[in-house]
Amino acid sequence: MASPAALVLFSGGQDSTVCLAYALDRYTRVETVGFDYGQRHGVELACRQKVRDEIARRFPEWGERLGPDHMLDVKSFGAIGDTSLTSDTEIVMLDSGLPSTFVPGRNLAFFVYAAALGYRRGLTTLVGGMCETDYSGYPDCRDATLRALQEAIRLGTEIPFSIDTPLMWRSKAETWAYAQELGGAALVRLIIEETHTCYKGERGLRHDWGYGCGACPACQLRAKGYAAWQASQQGERRQRNVSS
Repeated sequence: MASPAALVLFSGGQDSTVCLAYALDRYTRVETVGFDYGQRHGVELACRQKVRDEIARRFPEWGERLGPDHMLDVKSFGAIGDTSLTSDTEIVMLDSGLPSTFVPGRNLAFFVYAAALGYRRGLTTLVGGMCETDYSGYPDCRDATLRALQEAIRLGTEIPFSIDTPLMWRSKAETWAYAQELGGAALVRLIIEETHTCYKGERGLRHDWGYGCGACPACQLRAKGYAAWQASQQGERRQRNVSS
């Protein structure tokens, strides 16, 4: 039986789309929230509504559960980060060991904004696509960080908010597999054709795994995961053929 309601942090990318499918499969009422923080790959914001529309069209049962979308303007936050995600600078590894795409505190701020919105709309489960299995090393994607943040939000609101991260312990290959488990080939196709991950905002180059430059950290993670998932699929098919 589905649980009552959830608010999904929805960027229009692969991971947040899988999280949206997860929430629609699990909760009876689902709303989405997006954040315009001045990201250079702002094309992802244009993808968000198309992904929502296609999910509702291709999965009518989920469409009945899909509620309003909320877009929050937090450009002032992005402006203070001065990173490769918010300015047209080369993506490099920093002395800290993190890529220059790391926007300090981004996910922390997103969840605080989401909690404020959820407080008003009665949505106390906040769903995010953060993962520390296959990721760029961002410290605000780690499970320990988000568990601590969950407790801070609860204390600060006196509401039992929960932060739900269904991809936290999944590799990118397992995330592709989970998409197929949730929505079959139709959801996988939607992710390939309509979602956006590339940090450089490239939508002109089409790969097996979707659109992107193919070279930035986000594209590399997505491509590597897709290749590993495809290899596992082929291995399973060969095993079935041998068994039969």
